[in-house]
Amino acid sequence: MNLKICIAEDNYFLVKAIKEKLSFFDDISVKFHANNGAELIGKLEENHNIDVILMDIQMPQMDGIKATELVKNKYPQIKIIMLTVLDDDDYVFNAIKAGANGYLLKEIDAENLYKSILEVTKGGAPMTPSIALKTLNLLRNPSLADTKVEETAQVKLSKRETEILIQLSKGLNYNSISDNLIISPSTVRKHIENIYKKLQVHSKLEAVMKAQKQNLI
Repeated sequence: MNLKICIAEDNYFLVKAIKEKLSFFDDISVKFHANNGAELIGKLEENHNIDVILMDIQMPQMDGIKATELVKNKYPQIKIIMLTVLDDDDYVFNAIKAGANGYLLKEIDAENLYKSILEVTKGGAPMTPSIALKTLNLLRNPSLADTKVEETAQVKLSKRETEILIQLSKGLNYNSISDNLIISPSTVRKHIENIYKKLQVHSKLEAVMKAQKQNLI
């Protein structure tokens, strides 16, 4: 039995590392590698005689979640294992919804990666333990997945709050922000308290990161 693998990953060094891990096993051959989802779809059109795709999530042009969805629609027989550094609930949930058969973190060693590939071809769903735990939590509390969407939709910042967040993202302190926006430091502080409440965060860094993730700034 020779399993035909392809890798979708935009980081050359990680591709090399994955290939090295798989080179220990005679019954696995890496057929090709794609730098992003769009390139992967193109290459599969030329050769879709592939057993397993190792798929990164964050890639330019087309990410791994969108690519998973497209591959599964067109070639449902191909197994897809997400092989990523991201163990964020949103990514895990969306990858599984898109049709991923397994979800592993990139630090996985050669032996476990090999076992996971064999497992997925036999109908299993290999997962890094921390990911399996997150998946169970999402299944136990389906509202978690829904509330995330609601939270994102509900956050509405005023024009002034947005201005202050942009200043915070540049690393400015309260006094500099009050000078720039010609308001008192206590008004700045009040606005920042409101921003924390709306975004449900407890620090400037968290506020900036969450606002960027939700495209608020």
